[in-house]
Amino acid sequence: MTVVFIHIKNLLRILPLLVLLGACAKQKKVFQSDCNSSKDYKKISFTELTSHIEKYDKQYVEVSGKYKEGNEQSALFNDSLFSSHALHNAIWVDFSQDCPLYLPGTHIGLFTYNDGQFIRMNKRKVTIRGVVDASDKGHLKQYRGTIDRVSFIEL
Repeated sequence: MTVVFIHIKNLLRILPLLVLLGACAKQKKVFQSDCNSSKDYKKISFTELTSHIEKYDKQYVEVSGKYKEGNEQSALFNDSLFSSHALHNAIWVDFSQDCPLYLPGTHIGLFTYNDGQFIRMNKRKVTIRGVVDASDKGHLKQYRGTIDRVSFIEL
């Protein structure tokens, strides 16, 4: 009986810390479009996509990586510490105005100015779905290929 009381007492000590940690963790946000909603997608690794991009040409895929944006850049990179992060190993990401991305059930768009700021995606791990275009090498033809018509992004 005393042992059980001690364990409960210890649990009560760390419970506020666990609640605080859970509250501080970022909640993932998912933005979706009706584009490609009827299509099945293939979930593949970033390495698989970049190694065999021609195999996935014109197919609807889901892939994860680190998104980087900047001047003349909208690209997905391998998020592994042990892989090359050169542009020729990255995938250009082409968001289309034909596929507006919104939080489900809201009018909050991925590129909408909200609460005094835009959604921050730069240098964040994301999961996206879109159509692979192996012939489009992105800005200045520096990338492995393109993911076009993005219809899902989780960040």
